[in-house]
Amino acid sequence: MTDERHRNRHRELSDHPTEGLDLERLRYFTQPADGKPHNRHRRRRTGTTGQIPVVRTDTPRPQRPRTDGAQSPQPARDVPQGRVARPAQGAPEAPATRPQPTDRPVRRPEPSADGESVDTFHMATPRRARPQRISPTPPVDHQLDTTRVDPAPVETTPADAPVTSRTTVSPEAHGAHDYQGAHDYQDAHDYQGAPVALESIEPDESYDSIDHDQPISPTRRGRGRTRTPESRRRRRKRRTVLAAVIAIMLIAVVGVGYYGLRAAGLLDSRKDYTNAAGTGDVIVDIPQNSTLKDFGRILADDNVVGSQRAFINAADGQAISGGYYKLRTEIPASTAVQMLTDGTTHRVGRVVVPEGLQLDTKKGIDGKTTPGIFQKISDATSVTVNGQKIGVSVDDLQKAAADTPAQQLGVPDWAVADVEKLNGDHRRIEGLIAPDTWETIDPHMSATQILQQLISQSGQRFAQWGLNSEGSNDSGLTPYQTLVSASVVEREVTKPDDYAKVARVILNRLDKDQRLEMDSTANYTATVTNIDLDGEAYKSDNAWNTYQMKGLPATPIGAVGERALEATERPESGNWLYFVTVDREGTTLFADTFDEHKRNREKACDNKLLTTGCS
Repeated sequence: MTDERHRNRHRELSDHPTEGLDLERLRYFTQPADGKPHNRHRRRRTGTTGQIPVVRTDTPRPQRPRTDGAQSPQPARDVPQGRVARPAQGAPEAPATRPQPTDRPVRRPEPSADGESVDTFHMATPRRARPQRISPTPPVDHQLDTTRVDPAPVETTPADAPVTSRTTVSPEAHGAHDYQGAHDYQDAHDYQGAPVALESIEPDESYDSIDHDQPISPTRRGRGRTRTPESRRRRRKRRTVLAAVIAIMLIAVVGVGYYGLRAAGLLDSRKDYTNAAGTGDVIVDIPQNSTLKDFGRILADDNVVGSQRAFINAADGQAISGGYYKLRTEIPASTAVQMLTDGTTHRVGRVVVPEGLQLDTKKGIDGKTTPGIFQKISDATSVTVNGQKIGVSVDDLQKAAADTPAQQLGVPDWAVADVEKLNGDHRRIEGLIAPDTWETIDPHMSATQILQQLISQSGQRFAQWGLNSEGSNDSGLTPYQTLVSASVVEREVTKPDDYAKVARVILNRLDKDQRLEMDSTANYTATVTNIDLDGEAYKSDNAWNTYQMKGLPATPIGAVGERALEATERPESGNWLYFVTVDREGTTLFADTFDEHKRNREKACDNKLLTTGCS
């Protein structure tokens, strides 16, 4: 169809009514003027299994008529699967290449005034124009003349067949117009040429130009950069340092978490035994000031309880003293707690030395027996473990005290000379063991080792109490003499408020070269002690009986406490030469003269405290 016929057909369509037609469909269909088909609508095929055939026509493509109200080119639709063969003029030209991207806008050719063909390939993308309202024309019944359509056979190619070549059509068959590039969607539907088959279609790569034709910027991160050996070395070094830091942090986190869990007891074993009788005996040493966790650890190590956590749970916060304990192995934690808190039954090596206590056991006039220090040590250390007896006896202690060299016994330097004067007599170490609660006497030690531990630690306490300090002793006595005098003060009165006065009486009598004549010194060697001294004790001639000798006793007569020692070092001022306890509450009266003293003794006789010398 020529351009002239094409324009005439469009002018004739304007005379036909369009009432009832969809204006949007006018983009694809027009009404025929004389019963002949004007164009055919081609739909895209879907669901094919092979390559979609492309139709060619052997008649030239008509031009759309130009009118004053011509619509703008329509926007491009989805790319068709087939390509419409274009009529060509003149000799065949080489396939058009893809346009290269450029930074400048491409100048688009304007359509000529005489309606000649335009280059749609280089035109800008058309925009959809607003649909124009067409005057309705009366419907015309047209008959489709199929005699003028000469369809050519269509060859199909499988979808996966390679694209090889294109069947060409003579340029003269299409007239004088040459169209380059792809037609818009309206052109494809307005075409009336007869279809011809194409052997194959060249791939349309125009849609890949955006990705593959763009140059790659050398400044994009990670691409196009070349690294020098120095930069690669620094990069490896940074990575190594970073890996080391991360590893250290992980180790620290794991370590802190592990020790935190251990500190919280979450990783502790909770094993516990069930046999309260146990399986054997064991001596356990618990250091002083130990916590319950320390108790549990030591007991678990000695196989007394099943686990530390079991003991802590059973103890439930109870306060338990350290020291030596005789326990059973493999017992429940609750049983172990009972044994540790029962007081004395399972405690080993604990000795309580009160103030004034002597080394030897004494029996009073009232029939009461007072165990001496040696007896207490023997009782605390003598224990049978799995059928074997351990500990020391009183004889062992007396022999060690009498025969062991003073330095080996831990005697302080200020007392060594006086102690050595009585070698062979166990009483020579009297007063050198300070009153205290001795918690940790090991029952496995020998008698000498036990005495050495007690005497050396007592010497440290005497030093703390100022016994050997310059300027702290106002009595004028040597340290050993002060200790002896303080032991007499300790035994003579029961009220600490009277200690300083008794100390002054001793000093006043020593200054006057008078015998001390004190009952405590005579009772020290007596078989039976009695506050109302008489008989053999009064007459006994020994180094401690001040009724028979002048001066101080040969040794202290008991354990010396801190209060008596301080009172002796700082005696109260006075002229007293006599004193007597007048009642069982411990009331003591002091006198400067013997006559006054006799009157005070009568009060003691009236109170039935004394019978000797009463009128």
